[in-house]
Amino acid sequence: MKHLITGGSGFIGNLVARRLRARGDEVRILDLWSDPSRPAEIEFIQGSITDPAIVGSAMKDVDVVHHGAALVAQTGAGRAYQAVNVEGSRIVAEAAARAGVAAVVDISSTSVYGMPPDGAITATTPEQPFEPYGRSKLAGERVIREVCGRAGIPLITIRPRVTLGAGRLGIFELLFQWIAQGRRVWMLGSGNNAMQFVHADDLIDFYMLALEAGRPGTYNVGTDRFGTLRGDLQALIDYAGSRSKLTSVPKAQAAAVLSLLYHIGLSPLVPWHYRTYDRPCHFDVAPLLGMGWRPRYSNVEMLRESYDWFCRQRGFATPGAMSPHRLPLKRGIFRLTAGAPGHASVHQQP
Repeated sequence: MKHLITGGSGFIGNLVARRLRARGDEVRILDLWSDPSRPAEIEFIQGSITDPAIVGSAMKDVDVVHHGAALVAQTGAGRAYQAVNVEGSRIVAEAAARAGVAAVVDISSTSVYGMPPDGAITATTPEQPFEPYGRSKLAGERVIREVCGRAGIPLITIRPRVTLGAGRLGIFELLFQWIAQGRRVWMLGSGNNAMQFVHADDLIDFYMLALEAGRPGTYNVGTDRFGTLRGDLQALIDYAGSRSKLTSVPKAQAAAVLSLLYHIGLSPLVPWHYRTYDRPCHFDVAPLLGMGWRPRYSNVEMLRESYDWFCRQRGFATPGAMSPHRLPLKRGIFRLTAGAPGHASVHQQP
């Protein structure tokens, strides 16, 4: 079987590519940049999903399309979200339909739900995104669903919770740096909100289960073992032997300041970050467990593993990386809160 992965050099797409290749399938990646660690047997095509000619060429002889290319929340891309996340998705879906592929997998986002009042997200929770990224991801989902429905192509939509694992940097690089240096870890509000993550390996395990079972549908994927944000971060601080202290700041005032800093280009934290950081958010994963999936990692376990990787790598990203989730955070004003990457001073537990 031959697979095309758009955005296959990104954090999740890269893992999908390697898992598919490991089971003996042919894999082709379409992305703007090539991961230098990519196995030679995985084919690479450089290009954008906004280019119909390149996308059409990449579809040749493909059986399954995995659509992961997107401008993520962290980019704060504004109007560009429409061009990439919506129109780019349309180009990919229509090319897949013309090529007569057997199935499409769309990697989406929690952000399509916005901020449900109690944070508990089930199969019946309405989709109410509140910021440009979430709105673009939902619009992209709908475009793909419409095209695949018209063409009779089975569609699997995966909506992951915040994903952790070796290689994940982005906003977590700042958190891990604070802890490694024994600095304050700032929290909007009390931190007593239930917060669910998912480990990348667990995500890909379910991804492959749904694909192999041929089960079209929309799936919300997160761990089944999580606590409050404060409790899980304190567990990480304790594990690291760090002097860091969790420090709450009033949500309303902090969000107003972060909004101002974001809009004048001094903060890397986008609305999705500072408006949801203090809110509960967790998926009901009972339907996934009913399919036989069992996540191996709790929140605390995946935070520990990701932190250990960060300290071993001294925070450095994959050379030449362009994926925001595989790069250190562009800190802006947060340069004042942490030293240069690579100077972890805390003894690591085995």
